[in-house]
Amino acid sequence: MSSTFSRRQVVAAGAAVPALGLVTACGSETGGTEVAAPEVEAGELIGAASDVPVGSCKVFSDPKVVVTQPTAGEFKAFSAVCTHQGCLVSSAPDGNIPCRCHMSFFSPTDGSVVDGPAKGPLTAVDITVADGEIRVV
Repeated sequence: MSSTFSRRQVVAAGAAVPALGLVTACGSETGGTEVAAPEVEAGELIGAASDVPVGSCKVFSDPKVVVTQPTAGEFKAFSAVCTHQGCLVSSAPDGNIPCRCHMSFFSPTDGSVVDGPAKGPLTAVDITVADGEIRVV
């Protein structure tokens, strides 16, 4: 018995393997894994308050923190590590905090999940804003 495959069969099989990987990599029964928030030290400079326009969010990479300014002069900060599978969330010009890896969205006011697959909120980071600088408390 000969085992030969047509070009069409090989291409179809090759396309199925990566697709299977995408399905299995994207979740579990609980909707993701436990993801640790980044370590931040008291007094650590996050960035400039002027980098976070009103109604938007800005991701700072060191430390991995996302800062929002829901209303003028009100700043909130959260871990920038998505609670679904550990991707970094993205900066956004307005609205919710997006994680573009698997399309989760988080509230800019409290870090809660607005739309999943993430099940848990972003971890809050205590900050202070003084002299135009955002620092960890």
